[in-house]
Amino acid sequence: MRTLLLKNALRLVTMNAHRDELAGGWVLVRGREILALGGAADPLPQADEVQDMTGHVVMPGMVNTHHHMYQTLTRALPAAQDSALFGWLQALYPVWAGLTPEMVRVSTCTAMTELLWSGCTTTSDHLYLFPNGCRLDDQMEAAEQMGMRFHAARGSMSVGESKGGLPPDGVVEEEAAILRDTQRVIEAFHDPEPFAMQRVVVAPCSPFSVSPDLMREAARLARATGTMLHTHLAENESDIAYSRARFGMTPAEYAEDVEWVGPDVWHAHCVKLDQAGISRFGATRTGMAHCPCSNMRLGSGIAPVRRMVASGMRVGLGVDGSASNDGSHMLGEARQAMLLGRLLEAEDGRPMMQAREVLELATRGGAAVLGRDDIGHLAPGMAADIVAFDLRGIEYAGAQSDPVAALVFCATRRVAYSMVNGRWLIREGQFVTHDPARLAERHNALARQLLERA
Repeated sequence: MRTLLLKNALRLVTMNAHRDELAGGWVLVRGREILALGGAADPLPQADEVQDMTGHVVMPGMVNTHHHMYQTLTRALPAAQDSALFGWLQALYPVWAGLTPEMVRVSTCTAMTELLWSGCTTTSDHLYLFPNGCRLDDQMEAAEQMGMRFHAARGSMSVGESKGGLPPDGVVEEEAAILRDTQRVIEAFHDPEPFAMQRVVVAPCSPFSVSPDLMREAARLARATGTMLHTHLAENESDIAYSRARFGMTPAEYAEDVEWVGPDVWHAHCVKLDQAGISRFGATRTGMAHCPCSNMRLGSGIAPVRRMVASGMRVGLGVDGSASNDGSHMLGEARQAMLLGRLLEAEDGRPMMQAREVLELATRGGAAVLGRDDIGHLAPGMAADIVAFDLRGIEYAGAQSDPVAALVFCATRRVAYSMVNGRWLIREGQFVTHDPARLAERHNALARQLLERA
């Protein structure tokens, strides 16, 4: 098996147990695995191929813990530009009802292109409506084509407007059918082995679109099959009000009541999680996807990330859907998490959120949220998911005193190199696997079709 040596990194950011950052760093890769790494003082090993990383910060590929990739088809839609969560959803549900299998495939490729260019190598996605013959299989095919490590959350909605839910009846499914299809895709696609490229997540959409019975049955299915659980929770004040009115509980109390706490669970947003909920989630190692751009876009609020991490919660970053962000840039999400965190910390008089804190959330934190111990940091035996940013451009001029922090403080950029599972997907800033311009052309044509149908 051939070996590859990445050498002369301006900084090698390992995110390992000691958070080592190595000047003049190098990484030796064989196949899909990291064999060794070191700094300028360590002797360089021999390799079949050598890539010079002079001027580059080399780091673990980032991990996106929450997304809705189909929403790239409805970015900046005028009818939904200025609404909070519930109004935003009500404006978009009828549009999304026109999704086709090709739209799911192409939008997945579009979102993954953006994510890869932004330094992300592993992503989850929460697809929760399946009109017109759409299936999770469509996403799986696209992810395999793209070469990105993928956790596909088989979402669902079962409580429509006629039953007191938020979505129109036309976009919900029967609960028995949801459970059958979730079982099917787990059997067809879920790979529990180390270095797995595809895993399936059991993911009813939200408290306001599924029943408590489905939440409980989904939890039982996931635990019987060794898969993880994901949903939305406590996203804004309307979400809180719905839970209290419908269930007589806070969102955290509801999550515990339906067996949705534990190290195999992560919730998106948790902006309005109260202190009792944070404490309970921390005690049970329940996870959370922090989505600062989306939370700002929809006016939802600021999640108290530091308190959550201190409580024991597992916290990662998520770009969320591209109709509420409206992009898929993981490094940009990390920058926003730092800046937004500083606003919250300033109110309490505490030290400001740091660049390395959010980079840790984007790497090690995201890996922990997804239940992975083979990605998220660079060390021998870890998966060869590695990205490199070129800091020799004008965007980073004057920032060489701390090139690692510069990634977050300075203007966000695309990666120069991206490797997933030991395979180059991006070299010298260009994809080696596909043409993004042709992809965008087809994506825009499908977006027009979707709006015309609506």
